[in-house]
Amino acid sequence: MVAQTEQAIGNADAVAFLMDARAGLTPIDRAFADIVRKSGKPVIVVANKSEGRAGAGAAEAYELGLGDPIPVSAEHGEGLSDFYDAIRAALPEQTQPAEDEDETDADAATRPIRVAVVGRPNTGKSTLINRLIGEERLLTGPEAGITRDTISVPLDWKDRQFRFFDTAGMRRKARIEEKLEKLSVADTLNAIRFAEVVVVLLDAERPFEEQDLRIADLVQREGRALVIGMNKWDLMEGKHAGKLSAEADHWLPQVKGVPIVAVSGRLGEGLDRLMQAVVDAHAVWNRRVSTNTLNRWLAGVLSSHPPPAVSGRRLKLNYITQPKARPPSFVLFCSRADAMPESYLRYLTNSMRDTFELPGTPIRLTLREKDNPFAGRAKKKK
Repeated sequence: MVAQTEQAIGNADAVAFLMDARAGLTPIDRAFADIVRKSGKPVIVVANKSEGRAGAGAAEAYELGLGDPIPVSAEHGEGLSDFYDAIRAALPEQTQPAEDEDETDADAATRPIRVAVVGRPNTGKSTLINRLIGEERLLTGPEAGITRDTISVPLDWKDRQFRFFDTAGMRRKARIEEKLEKLSVADTLNAIRFAEVVVVLLDAERPFEEQDLRIADLVQREGRALVIGMNKWDLMEGKHAGKLSAEADHWLPQVKGVPIVAVSGRLGEGLDRLMQAVVDAHAVWNRRVSTNTLNRWLAGVLSSHPPPAVSGRRLKLNYITQPKARPPSFVLFCSRADAMPESYLRYLTNSMRDTFELPGTPIRLTLREKDNPFAGRAKKKK
């Protein structure tokens, strides 16, 4: 942790030195003040917990010789405007207001792809991301539960920008007792919701456990592109990676064709294949199909396998369109939408997945009834 702190100071433009105004200066504060002073970077001394009369210890910060302390209360939001002003004074060039420019398609295309890495505790998520970025940015160790907060790190791979989010391991809900772990899991869930691609990392020695399947199903229900990474593959001697796809389709039929990649975060094996799977999954997640192509597919489906009759009346499927992508979402106009069997909806979804090459991505299929032009009209009397 000390090594990572020193590395962060070296990479920073300025340093915010945070102290507890209630407790006053401690020997640890003085030790870190020496490290900050030797860095030569602009320093902003922030005395937190300064609400009311509790922050009397802020005056002790003058002993450090790092400048005037700024009293703030992060819990109550007090003093933050003074903190912002101190940042502008320390970094005048970097904090100049940016010119207002409308985002172009080229700008949108160069935005980094947001990738969350999730899984059970101790599956090697932090080790894998450290290997990807080529530095020991994240704390790792043999103990489970080292990662508590979601941490984002940038990555440049083959001239494409990514932002990876390392997350805390997710255990079964019944086993979560500590409040800190509950907050960590909530942070992981938020990372999944804000990601574009989610890598569910499995332990090759214990793959496809119930919790793994729950996490993958959660990603599917949130509508995120899914990639499965089988970590610690270097420990599986004599096992072939070719059978992994069949196993994934067996355990996760709702995302049939999901890419699964055997990797080793410890040795750095399979990382390029994993990154290519992320890029491909992101492209599928953004895919659009024209309305004309969709309705030609629907006509073929109806001729080969028409919908079943319900209560003696045939269901009519009129036409289909795709209003949005991310994930691919389709609206099917039909009669009696509430009577459509789930089995036939699964058939339509799987047929679309195969026909339009949408492997592993969530597919949203919504049924909508067409307005009856004769509804509400009074019958003519004979």
